[in-house]
Amino acid sequence: MRILVVNAGSSSVKLRLLDAEDRVVASADLPRGEATEDREGLGSFIRHAGAIDAVGHRIVHGGPDLRESVVVTAPSMDRLRAVSELAPLHNPPALAALEEARRLLPGAPQVACFDTAFHATIPEAAAIYGLPWGWTEDWGIRRYGFHGLSHGYAARRTAELLGVKPRDLRVVTCHLGAGASLAAVEAGRSVDTTMGFTPLEGLVMATRSGSVDPGALLWIQRRGVPADELERTLDRASGLLGVSGVSSDMRVLLEAADAGHPRARLAVAVYLHRLRAGIAAMAASMGGLDALAFTGGVGEGSARIRAQACQGLGFLGVALDPARNEVSDAGDRDLSSPGARVRAVVVLAREDLEIAREVRRLLA
Repeated sequence: MRILVVNAGSSSVKLRLLDAEDRVVASADLPRGEATEDREGLGSFIRHAGAIDAVGHRIVHGGPDLRESVVVTAPSMDRLRAVSELAPLHNPPALAALEEARRLLPGAPQVACFDTAFHATIPEAAAIYGLPWGWTEDWGIRRYGFHGLSHGYAARRTAELLGVKPRDLRVVTCHLGAGASLAAVEAGRSVDTTMGFTPLEGLVMATRSGSVDPGALLWIQRRGVPADELERTLDRASGLLGVSGVSSDMRVLLEAADAGHPRARLAVAVYLHRLRAGIAAMAASMGGLDALAFTGGVGEGSARIRAQACQGLGFLGVALDPARNEVSDAGDRDLSSPGARVRAVVVLAREDLEIAREVRRLLA
Protein backbone atom coordinates (compact mmCIF):
# COMPACT_ATOMS: atom_id res chain seq x y z
CA MET A 1 0.00 0.00 0.00
CA ARG A 2 1.35 3.41 -1.05
CA ILE A 3 0.03 6.06 1.31
CA LEU A 4 0.03 9.80 0.70
CA VAL A 5 0.28 11.74 3.95
CA VAL A 6 -1.08 15.29 3.84
CA ASN A 7 -0.05 17.48 6.77
CA ALA A 8 -1.63 20.89 6.25
CA GLY A 9 -0.30 23.26 8.91
CA SER A 10 -0.75 26.94 9.62
CA SER A 11 2.21 27.95 7.40
CA SER A 12 2.91 24.98 5.10
CA VAL A 13 1.53 21.83 3.54
CA LYS A 14 3.84 18.82 3.95
CA LEU A 15 3.30 15.96 1.52
CA ARG A 16 4.92 12.54 1.94
CA LEU A 17 4.29 9.44 -0.16
CA LEU A 18 5.27 6.30 1.75
CA ASP A 19 5.66 2.82 0.30
CA ALA A 20 4.80 -0.45 2.02
CA GLU A 21 8.08 -0.31 3.97
CA ASP A 22 7.44 3.26 5.16
CA ARG A 23 10.14 4.62 2.84
CA VAL A 24 9.50 8.15 1.56
CA VAL A 25 9.34 7.82 -2.23
CA ALA A 26 8.17 11.38 -2.94
CA SER A 27 7.89 14.50 -0.81
CA ALA A 28 7.21 18.22 -0.96
CA ASP A 29 6.94 21.05 1.54
CA LEU A 30 4.66 23.67 0.05
CA PRO A 31 4.33 27.11 1.64
CA ARG A 32 0.75 27.95 2.49
CA GLY A 33 -0.68 30.40 -0.03
CA GLU A 34 -4.11 31.32 -1.25
CA ALA A 35 -6.61 28.47 -1.51
CA THR A 36 -6.15 28.23 -5.28
CA GLU A 37 -2.36 27.95 -4.92
CA ASP A 38 -2.73 25.24 -2.28
CA ARG A 39 -5.03 23.21 -4.54
CA GLU A 40 -2.70 23.60 -7.50
CA GLY A 41 0.32 22.49 -5.45
CA LEU A 42 -1.45 19.40 -4.14
CA GLY A 43 -2.78 18.59 -7.60
CA SER A 44 0.66 18.86 -9.19
CA PHE A 45 2.17 16.56 -6.55
CA ILE A 46 -0.55 13.93 -7.01
CA ARG A 47 -0.24 13.98 -10.81
CA HIS A 48 3.51 13.30 -10.66
CA ALA A 49 3.68 10.97 -7.65
CA GLY A 50 2.57 7.72 -9.27
CA ALA A 51 0.24 5.20 -7.69
CA ILE A 52 -1.54 6.30 -4.50
CA ASP A 53 -3.65 3.69 -2.72
CA ALA A 54 -4.85 5.71 0.27
CA VAL A 55 -4.48 9.18 1.78
CA GLY A 56 -3.99 10.06 5.43
CA HIS A 57 -4.68 13.60 6.61
CA ARG A 58 -3.55 15.31 9.79
CA ILE A 59 -6.54 17.08 11.33
CA VAL A 60 -5.70 19.11 14.42
CA HIS A 61 -9.09 19.12 16.17
CA GLY A 62 -11.72 16.41 16.04
CA GLY A 63 -14.00 18.07 18.56
CA PRO A 64 -15.87 16.20 21.30
CA ASP A 65 -17.05 13.32 19.10
CA LEU A 66 -14.21 12.41 16.73
CA ARG A 67 -11.68 11.06 19.22
CA GLU A 68 -10.00 8.46 17.00
CA SER A 69 -8.95 8.22 13.35
CA VAL A 70 -11.79 7.67 10.87
CA VAL A 71 -12.27 6.79 7.21
CA VAL A 72 -13.76 9.98 5.81
CA THR A 73 -17.41 9.91 4.73
CA ALA A 74 -19.90 12.68 3.97
CA PRO A 75 -21.27 12.67 7.56
CA SER A 76 -17.77 12.85 9.07
CA MET A 77 -16.93 15.76 6.75
CA ASP A 78 -19.97 17.62 8.10
CA ARG A 79 -18.81 16.97 11.68
CA LEU A 80 -15.31 18.19 10.85
CA ARG A 81 -16.61 21.41 9.32
CA ALA A 82 -18.67 22.01 12.45
CA VAL A 83 -15.56 22.08 14.69
CA SER A 84 -13.23 24.02 12.37
CA GLU A 85 -13.55 27.16 14.46
CA LEU A 86 -11.85 25.37 17.38
CA ALA A 87 -8.54 25.33 15.44
CA PRO A 88 -8.85 28.25 13.00
CA LEU A 89 -5.20 28.20 11.89
CA HIS A 90 -5.16 24.48 11.08
CA ASN A 91 -8.52 22.82 10.48
CA PRO A 92 -9.74 24.96 7.55
CA PRO A 93 -6.63 24.38 5.36
CA ALA A 94 -6.59 20.70 6.34
CA LEU A 95 -10.22 20.27 5.31
CA ALA A 96 -9.58 22.12 2.05
CA ALA A 97 -6.72 19.71 1.29
CA LEU A 98 -8.93 16.75 2.23
CA GLU A 99 -11.70 17.86 -0.11
CA GLU A 100 -9.23 18.40 -2.95
CA ALA A 101 -7.63 14.98 -2.42
CA ARG A 102 -11.07 13.35 -2.48
CA ARG A 103 -11.80 15.09 -5.78
CA LEU A 104 -8.46 14.15 -7.36
CA LEU A 105 -8.35 10.58 -6.01
CA PRO A 106 -12.00 9.42 -5.92
CA GLY A 107 -11.02 5.76 -5.67
CA ALA A 108 -8.57 6.11 -2.77
CA PRO A 109 -9.81 5.90 0.84
CA GLN A 110 -9.22 9.09 2.79
CA VAL A 111 -8.42 8.78 6.49
CA ALA A 112 -8.60 11.66 8.98
CA CYS A 113 -6.07 11.35 11.82
CA PHE A 114 -6.64 13.68 14.76
CA ASP A 115 -4.04 15.36 16.93
CA THR A 116 -6.62 15.22 19.71
CA ALA A 117 -7.02 11.42 19.52
CA PHE A 118 -3.82 10.48 21.39
CA HIS A 119 -4.99 12.53 24.38
CA ALA A 120 -8.40 10.84 24.60
CA THR A 121 -6.88 8.74 27.41
CA ILE A 122 -6.14 11.60 29.81
CA PRO A 123 -8.15 11.16 33.03
CA GLU A 124 -11.12 13.37 33.79
CA ALA A 125 -9.23 15.10 36.57
CA ALA A 126 -6.74 16.38 33.97
CA ALA A 127 -9.36 17.12 31.32
CA ILE A 128 -12.09 19.00 33.18
CA TYR A 129 -11.98 22.75 33.76
CA GLY A 130 -13.42 24.33 36.90
CA LEU A 131 -16.44 25.65 35.01
CA PRO A 132 -20.21 25.22 35.37
CA TRP A 133 -21.03 21.61 34.55
CA GLY A 134 -23.49 22.64 31.85
CA TRP A 135 -20.65 24.21 29.85
CA THR A 136 -18.74 20.94 30.06
CA GLU A 137 -21.69 18.66 29.35
CA ASP A 138 -23.61 20.73 26.79
CA TRP A 139 -20.80 22.51 24.95
CA GLY A 140 -17.97 20.03 25.34
CA ILE A 141 -15.61 22.56 26.93
CA ARG A 142 -12.75 20.46 28.26
CA ARG A 143 -9.07 19.93 27.61
CA TYR A 144 -8.50 17.97 24.40
CA GLY A 145 -4.76 18.38 23.87
CA PHE A 146 -2.99 18.59 20.51
CA HIS A 147 0.15 17.49 18.64
CA GLY A 148 -0.97 13.97 19.54
CA LEU A 149 0.44 12.41 16.38
CA SER A 150 3.87 13.84 17.20
CA HIS A 151 3.68 12.97 20.91
CA GLY A 152 2.59 9.41 20.21
CA TYR A 153 5.42 8.79 17.77
CA ALA A 154 8.02 10.48 20.00
CA ALA A 155 7.02 8.39 23.03
CA ARG A 156 7.29 5.10 21.12
CA ARG A 157 10.57 6.11 19.48
CA THR A 158 12.01 7.12 22.85
CA ALA A 159 11.27 3.65 24.21
CA GLU A 160 13.05 2.13 21.18
CA LEU A 161 16.10 4.36 21.65
CA LEU A 162 16.38 3.42 25.32
CA GLY A 163 15.74 -0.27 24.74
CA VAL A 164 12.68 -0.49 26.98
CA LYS A 165 9.03 -1.37 26.49
CA PRO A 166 6.64 1.61 26.26
CA ARG A 167 4.67 0.10 29.16
CA ASP A 168 7.74 0.52 31.39
CA LEU A 169 8.38 4.18 30.55
CA ARG A 170 7.26 7.51 31.96
CA VAL A 171 8.27 10.13 29.40
CA VAL A 172 7.57 13.82 28.92
CA THR A 173 7.51 14.52 25.20
CA CYS A 174 8.31 18.11 24.23
CA HIS A 175 6.97 19.10 20.82
CA LEU A 176 8.66 22.45 20.27
CA GLY A 177 7.96 24.03 16.92
CA ALA A 178 5.95 27.06 15.83
CA GLY A 179 3.29 25.48 18.00
CA ALA A 180 4.53 23.93 21.22
CA SER A 181 3.13 21.50 23.76
CA LEU A 182 4.15 18.88 26.28
CA ALA A 183 2.63 15.49 27.03
CA ALA A 184 3.00 13.17 29.98
CA VAL A 185 3.05 9.66 28.50
CA GLU A 186 2.89 6.78 30.96
CA ALA A 187 2.91 3.18 29.73
CA GLY A 188 2.34 4.44 26.18
CA ARG A 189 -0.78 6.47 27.07
CA SER A 190 -1.19 10.21 27.38
CA VAL A 191 -2.17 11.11 30.94
CA ASP A 192 -1.70 14.89 30.77
CA THR A 193 -0.79 17.61 28.30
CA THR A 194 -0.37 21.37 28.20
CA MET A 195 -2.77 22.37 25.41
CA GLY A 196 -6.47 22.47 26.18
CA PHE A 197 -9.81 23.22 24.51
CA THR A 198 -7.89 24.88 21.67
CA PRO A 199 -4.19 24.96 20.72
CA LEU A 200 -3.84 28.32 22.50
CA GLU A 201 -3.42 26.96 26.02
CA GLY A 202 -0.09 26.03 27.58
CA LEU A 203 3.43 27.01 26.55
CA VAL A 204 4.49 30.27 24.96
CA MET A 205 4.77 29.61 21.21
CA ALA A 206 6.03 31.37 18.10
CA THR A 207 2.97 33.59 17.58
CA ARG A 208 0.48 32.07 20.06
CA SER A 209 0.22 33.40 23.57
CA GLY A 210 -0.08 30.17 25.52
CA SER A 211 -1.97 30.34 28.82
CA VAL A 212 -3.22 33.79 29.82
CA ASP A 213 -5.39 34.79 32.78
CA PRO A 214 -8.94 34.77 31.35
CA GLY A 215 -9.66 37.80 33.49
CA ALA A 216 -7.09 39.76 31.47
CA LEU A 217 -8.83 38.77 28.23
CA LEU A 218 -12.22 39.83 29.61
CA TRP A 219 -10.68 43.16 30.62
CA ILE A 220 -9.32 43.62 27.10
CA GLN A 221 -12.71 42.88 25.57
CA ARG A 222 -14.32 45.45 27.84
CA ARG A 223 -11.83 47.97 26.42
CA GLY A 224 -13.55 47.50 23.06
CA VAL A 225 -11.44 44.82 21.36
CA PRO A 226 -13.84 42.54 19.44
CA ALA A 227 -13.61 38.76 19.73
CA ASP A 228 -12.32 38.25 16.18
CA GLU A 229 -9.48 40.72 16.67
CA LEU A 230 -8.63 39.24 20.06
CA GLU A 231 -8.50 35.73 18.54
CA ARG A 232 -6.27 36.92 15.69
CA THR A 233 -3.91 38.64 18.11
CA LEU A 234 -3.64 35.65 20.44
CA ASP A 235 -3.09 33.27 17.51
CA ARG A 236 -0.87 35.30 15.18
CA ALA A 237 0.69 38.26 16.96
CA SER A 238 1.54 37.02 20.45
CA GLY A 239 4.05 34.55 21.87
CA LEU A 240 7.70 35.08 20.99
CA LEU A 241 6.75 37.61 18.33
CA GLY A 242 4.53 39.61 20.63
CA VAL A 243 6.98 39.80 23.52
CA SER A 244 10.11 40.45 21.45
CA GLY A 245 8.72 42.62 18.67
CA VAL A 246 11.55 41.12 16.62
CA SER A 247 10.58 37.71 15.24
CA SER A 248 8.71 34.50 15.92
CA ASP A 249 11.77 32.48 14.81
CA MET A 250 13.81 31.18 17.75
CA ARG A 251 17.04 31.31 15.72
CA VAL A 252 16.56 35.00 15.01
CA LEU A 253 15.64 35.70 18.62
CA LEU A 254 18.74 33.97 19.99
CA GLU A 255 20.95 36.02 17.68
CA ALA A 256 19.15 39.21 18.70
CA ALA A 257 19.45 38.28 22.39
CA ASP A 258 23.20 37.71 21.97
CA ALA A 259 23.43 41.12 20.32
CA GLY A 260 21.89 42.70 23.42
CA HIS A 261 18.27 43.19 22.35
CA PRO A 262 16.45 43.34 25.72
CA ARG A 263 13.02 42.18 24.59
CA ALA A 264 14.48 39.31 22.56
CA ARG A 265 16.26 38.19 25.75
CA LEU A 266 13.02 38.53 27.67
CA ALA A 267 11.05 36.53 25.10
CA VAL A 268 13.52 33.64 25.30
CA ALA A 269 13.51 33.79 29.10
CA VAL A 270 9.68 33.71 29.23
CA TYR A 271 9.65 30.78 26.79
CA LEU A 272 12.13 28.80 28.87
CA HIS A 273 10.43 29.59 32.17
CA ARG A 274 7.11 28.22 30.92
CA LEU A 275 8.84 25.22 29.35
CA ARG A 276 10.70 24.18 32.51
CA ALA A 277 7.60 24.66 34.66
CA GLY A 278 5.55 22.60 32.23
CA ILE A 279 8.03 19.72 32.18
CA ALA A 280 8.00 19.58 35.98
CA ALA A 281 4.20 19.63 36.02
CA MET A 282 4.00 16.79 33.51
CA ALA A 283 6.44 14.73 35.59
CA ALA A 284 4.32 15.37 38.68
CA SER A 285 1.23 14.05 36.90
CA MET A 286 3.01 10.69 36.48
CA GLY A 287 4.59 10.62 39.92
CA GLY A 288 8.08 10.69 38.42
CA LEU A 289 10.05 10.69 35.20
CA ASP A 290 12.21 8.22 33.28
CA ALA A 291 12.87 10.12 30.06
CA LEU A 292 12.56 13.52 28.41
CA ALA A 293 12.14 13.70 24.62
CA PHE A 294 12.64 16.78 22.43
CA THR A 295 11.05 16.94 18.99
CA GLY A 296 9.82 19.57 16.54
CA GLY A 297 11.80 22.29 14.79
CA VAL A 298 13.11 23.99 17.94
CA GLY A 299 13.34 20.79 19.96
CA GLU A 300 15.44 19.11 17.28
CA GLY A 301 17.37 22.12 16.01
CA SER A 302 18.37 24.19 19.04
CA ALA A 303 20.98 22.65 21.35
CA ARG A 304 20.92 25.88 23.34
CA ILE A 305 17.19 25.71 24.07
CA ARG A 306 17.51 22.05 25.06
CA ALA A 307 20.39 22.82 27.41
CA GLN A 308 18.71 25.82 29.00
CA ALA A 309 15.41 23.97 29.30
CA CYS A 310 17.14 21.22 31.27
CA GLN A 311 18.93 23.66 33.58
CA GLY A 312 17.10 23.63 36.86
CA LEU A 313 15.60 20.18 36.22
CA GLY A 314 18.42 18.37 37.96
CA PHE A 315 16.09 17.63 40.89
CA LEU A 316 14.17 15.37 38.49
CA GLY A 317 17.37 13.57 37.49
CA VAL A 318 17.82 15.27 34.10
CA ALA A 319 21.44 15.78 33.03
CA LEU A 320 22.62 16.49 29.47
CA ASP A 321 26.02 15.60 28.06
CA PRO A 322 27.16 18.92 26.50
CA ALA A 323 29.13 17.25 23.71
CA ARG A 324 26.26 14.97 22.72
CA ASN A 325 23.80 17.83 22.90
CA GLU A 326 25.84 20.04 20.56
CA VAL A 327 26.04 17.47 17.75
CA SER A 328 23.74 18.60 14.93
CA ASP A 329 22.01 16.64 12.17
CA ALA A 330 22.73 13.33 13.91
CA GLY A 331 19.17 11.99 13.88
CA ASP A 332 17.45 10.34 16.82
CA ARG A 333 19.88 10.06 19.73
CA ASP A 334 20.45 9.96 23.47
CA LEU A 335 21.79 13.26 24.88
CA SER A 336 22.17 12.15 28.49
CA SER A 337 25.23 12.36 30.67
CA PRO A 338 26.56 8.92 31.66
CA GLY A 339 24.67 7.71 34.70
CA ALA A 340 21.86 10.24 34.42
CA ARG A 341 18.77 8.92 36.19
CA VAL A 342 16.45 10.50 33.61
CA ARG A 343 17.44 10.02 29.97
CA ALA A 344 17.09 12.94 27.55
CA VAL A 345 16.72 12.22 23.84
CA VAL A 346 16.10 13.94 20.52
CA VAL A 347 13.51 12.38 18.23
CA LEU A 348 13.02 13.69 14.71
CA ALA A 349 9.35 14.52 14.20
CA ARG A 350 7.71 11.91 11.96
CA GLU A 351 4.00 12.57 12.02
CA ASP A 352 3.92 10.99 8.56
CA LEU A 353 4.82 7.60 10.02
CA GLU A 354 2.17 7.92 12.72
CA ILE A 355 -0.48 8.85 10.17
CA ALA A 356 0.51 6.00 7.83
CA ARG A 357 0.32 3.63 10.81
CA GLU A 358 -3.25 4.76 11.50
CA VAL A 359 -4.23 4.44 7.84
CA ARG A 360 -2.99 0.86 7.71
CA ARG A 361 -4.70 0.02 11.00
CA LEU A 362 -8.07 1.28 9.78
CA LEU A 363 -7.89 -0.17 6.27
CA ALA A 364 -6.55 -3.56 7.35
